[in-house]
Amino acid sequence: MSGNPAGPLLGDERFFHRAGPFGLDVLAAVAGGSVRPGAAEALLLTGVAPLQTALQDQVSVLHNPRYADAAGQTRAGVVIVGESLASRVPEGSAALVVADPHEAWARVAAMFHPAPAAIPGVHPSAVVHATARLDGSVEIGPCAVIGARVEIAAGCQIGPGAVIGAGVIMGEGCRVGATASISHAVLGARVRVYPGARIGQDGFGFAITKAGFVTVPQLGRVILHDDVEIGANSTVDRGASHDTVIGRGSRLDNLIQIGHNVQMGQHCVMAGQSGIAGSCTLGDFVQIGAQGGLAGHLAIGDRARIGAQAGVMSDVPEGADVIGSPALPVREFFRNVAVLRRLARRPAVNSDTGGSSGEKAAG
Repeated sequence: MSGNPAGPLLGDERFFHRAGPFGLDVLAAVAGGSVRPGAAEALLLTGVAPLQTALQDQVSVLHNPRYADAAGQTRAGVVIVGESLASRVPEGSAALVVADPHEAWARVAAMFHPAPAAIPGVHPSAVVHATARLDGSVEIGPCAVIGARVEIAAGCQIGPGAVIGAGVIMGEGCRVGATASISHAVLGARVRVYPGARIGQDGFGFAITKAGFVTVPQLGRVILHDDVEIGANSTVDRGASHDTVIGRGSRLDNLIQIGHNVQMGQHCVMAGQSGIAGSCTLGDFVQIGAQGGLAGHLAIGDRARIGAQAGVMSDVPEGADVIGSPALPVREFFRNVAVLRRLARRPAVNSDTGGSSGEKAAG
């Protein structure tokens, strides 16, 4: 195998676009922090790397006290760090002191490795309907299909084999991964749809009769607001009687199901394999852990947090933390667990003798 798969440089240039180098003043401006003197003040920084492998022209981060010892041995030119751990940065490195090291790291890493820009043009194997309206800067990949009356704004990228159904509207800077499909949908700016995702298919709606099922037409749309991300192989059903809406800045992990008519607020987060049944309403900043599930027609308040594998069967108030199945407030859930553990430790009582089963066996 060619190359060095375990080298110190983070962001293999075969896969990740690279920008820079940048001076420390640029880093400080992007991170929103102040610099404490170190050997890197006059250096040009070329990339990011972990504390253990970073070199003099690279940036690293210390955001957890458990890595303080590693920071003391680092060779990084710059260490992004919070005030409480700034003293752990060695003299050979410049400390870039910020309020939130994790956020600063994200912004600096994105500066060195920005998402690649669209390469304008339509691949010869793509099929684009004559009535579709594409900005001249749009990139359409191999074997992609663009339907009638589609509108795609500047800077969008449509990956190989993706299908954009008739009438879909996409705002500026959207990216659609390979083989993803989008129909009956309106996308805001900078929406990211990862490979294999399905947006806008029929919701799960039918009438039950003595003779079988009668499908209810799903006449709504999917609205994805600005900066929404839909993970790989996730599905977002279009509405039945009104639109399915994913609020601005929300992030859906891979393998997630969103039922018809769901109304999701801004900046919500769902971890992998979680799902929301139809007609639920979520406030802003709601968090759902992996494999969490919501029954239909529920209301989830702002900033509520739903634990991994929780089964939510009733409304959750604003700011509440719930866990378990059926989901309960966290403290109540763990009180119940403690009671069950105490009961499990008690010896079983024999109904005939009044003694424990162990006593009967001994007799």
